[in-house]
Amino acid sequence: MTATRARELLGSSTIGHDSLAGATRVVLVGVDLGPGSSFDATLDELALLAASAGDEPVARVIARRKAPDAALFVGSGKADEIKAIVLSEQARGVIFDQALSPAQQRNLEQHLGVAVADRTALILDIFAARAQSHEGKLQVELARLQYQATRLVRRWSHLERQTGGIGLRGGPGEAQIELDRRMIGERIKTVKARLEKVKRQHQTQRRARERSGTFRVSLVGYTNAGKSTLFNALVKARAYAADQLFATLDTTTRSLWLQEAGRQVSLSDTVGFIRDLPHKLVEAFRATLQEATDADLLLHVIDASSPLAAEQIEEVESVLAEIGAERIPQVLVFNKLDLLGEEQTPRALRDAVERAPGVRTPRVFVSARDGRGLDQLRAVIAECVVGDGLNASAVSPYPALPVSSGRVDAASGAEEPLYRDKQA
Repeated sequence: MTATRARELLGSSTIGHDSLAGATRVVLVGVDLGPGSSFDATLDELALLAASAGDEPVARVIARRKAPDAALFVGSGKADEIKAIVLSEQARGVIFDQALSPAQQRNLEQHLGVAVADRTALILDIFAARAQSHEGKLQVELARLQYQATRLVRRWSHLERQTGGIGLRGGPGEAQIELDRRMIGERIKTVKARLEKVKRQHQTQRRARERSGTFRVSLVGYTNAGKSTLFNALVKARAYAADQLFATLDTTTRSLWLQEAGRQVSLSDTVGFIRDLPHKLVEAFRATLQEATDADLLLHVIDASSPLAAEQIEEVESVLAEIGAERIPQVLVFNKLDLLGEEQTPRALRDAVERAPGVRTPRVFVSARDGRGLDQLRAVIAECVVGDGLNASAVSPYPALPVSSGRVDAASGAEEPLYRDKQA
């Protein structure tokens, strides 16, 4: 009864969809809160997230404020502007690129007359739709329960609060909120207990791998960087891969034979990271992310064709630090070489970058689709396995430092231009 009611309360965290009408028309809103805030002026990533959730972005609105409005986040004037756009575009929902408080979400829905969701709810809905394994579904359910627990009041606003005499507590709305909060709390305990069991199973598997001396390699990176495609190319597997955000949520592990090292290693494909990844989601997926934490080597996969590659690297490094994986040796793998123009082609498919004084990190350029650079990548992994690929100081790389834009010459240590001269 409790579990069923908890699932009913979850419903959909974002905008409802009409199966007859197809994708739901939504308006995207981003707010620039000044220096130090996370802001995407294009809202391209939010549009991709919305599309992944089955929504159709029909308009984008940018607002600038020194601080969020306590009631409407964007202020009444901008809220009126958004409402006019909603009406003109016949939109059925509004999605904000920043996190909204429960009160702000409720006030905006009343003001705009349509459903309102924030970035966190959108990501949670995508994860809920993509989770396939029992473990993945439990992790998503935990994150959504924790998110929804703070938003119960808006579900029961139609039940007026009644006051009575001495000893009477409020009306049916208040009583239902308390009941649902208790049910969600009990369900959270149940899910956490099940995830703890999964964690113990993972620990048993890890101990078995440690006894066997298996070298563990994990793919990490920003979502849609091509990790699963690269995974399939390296181990000849058929893990699901698609040009969409969060195509893969569940960890997949296969053996990879390295001719240069004369041994096998285990290679794991993990969930992708994204800007402003909800903390509760990171906590809920800690069992899955443990594959990265326990790895001997991380292949940090980067979309070389993205104009936001540097920012995406920093976001990944931030999450790695949050889960305690910032000290694991890395190889930077710039993927999607096939999408680069001739003037952007690197001078060499393999080099190293100095991410901090005395700390060099191997870097390889590859195309998981056409196979370029894969031999160089296998060679680098093999060198890391036998201990030649990373110097001693590289065992503790510094996180969140910009990757050099040049190539480090192996002989002189001098930095050369990374890309070919366009006029050459």
